[in-house]
Amino acid sequence: MEEVSTCLPVTEDVAWLNVDEAAEVGRVRRTATNLAERLAFPATRVAEIALAVTEIGTNLNKHASGGQVVVRSVRAAEHAAVEVLAVDRGPGIADIELAMTDGQSTTGTLGLGLGAVARSADRFALSSDRGRGTVLVARFHPHAAARLDDDGATAGLTRAIGGEEQCGDAYAVRRSGNRVTLMMCDGSGHGPLAASASREAVRVFCALPPGPPEEAVARLHEALRGTRGGAVGVADVDRSAGTVRFAGLGNIAAAVVTTARKHGMVSVPGVAGYQARTIRAFDYELPAGAAVVLHSDGLTERWSPQDDLVTRPPLVVAATLLRDAGVRRDDAGVLVAVAP
Repeated sequence: MEEVSTCLPVTEDVAWLNVDEAAEVGRVRRTATNLAERLAFPATRVAEIALAVTEIGTNLNKHASGGQVVVRSVRAAEHAAVEVLAVDRGPGIADIELAMTDGQSTTGTLGLGLGAVARSADRFALSSDRGRGTVLVARFHPHAAARLDDDGATAGLTRAIGGEEQCGDAYAVRRSGNRVTLMMCDGSGHGPLAASASREAVRVFCALPPGPPEEAVARLHEALRGTRGGAVGVADVDRSAGTVRFAGLGNIAAAVVTTARKHGMVSVPGVAGYQARTIRAFDYELPAGAAVVLHSDGLTERWSPQDDLVTRPPLVVAATLLRDAGVRRDDAGVLVAVAP
């Protein structure tokens, strides 16, 4: 039987919003509810999202340092979801279990109303590190029958350079049985032309038949001719075999990460669409419980696994890495696959 590969739901990071003042909480709420309305959510669900997002934004403003909310759309063939991600550099939550109890407040980052937010969301995750900050993820479906078909083991996050509305980094994920294939593209430069190149990489990648990552990179190299071009990386993750095969062209960083170490994967020099003297793939072991991380050069490579980071949900991992390592003034993108 011919192997079938399908792209997982497409995520769009609609807006990154700073929450430094109380007035900005309203802007976060309006952004989330406007997105829900555009996605044809029922009015009652829009109202629930408004309450949850107001709670999230209010607590960021009261307790956090450098707090931001990301409003995202997650689209599949038949359904869509609204995803809200809160990230901060606050003091962290001392007792998450207590903070989730109704009526409790803490001096940490998101200590009020977390239980209500979790109950209204269809998917909820919270991670907090003392002295470093908190990450919260809440996904809202329009109704119970509209749950998206994703495996919950992969997630990505992008952030445009300051002053640009479009991010030049993009990613896509394909699934085929126990295999997951990750693709990250960093379009050359910034702005609309870089974003156009990375969107073309996503389109071509999702249309490719199953095959080794070096072939996918070669196809992407040809497809990006006539665009700005960019760096691309493709990782074929075989969970059942405990291996990952990676091919990269340009400065896409890739690593197999455990709780104890980070093992970098090799990307060869070049620019997809312009220059590729050779395209090679390399094989690596994928230990039980390890994560595969791809990111653009908007993140410094000088990060290391901390605590139990790779045991957390993939979007929490991506947001934590972007917060802590996304220190360069550039577009930034992170893609993570963790053990299901």
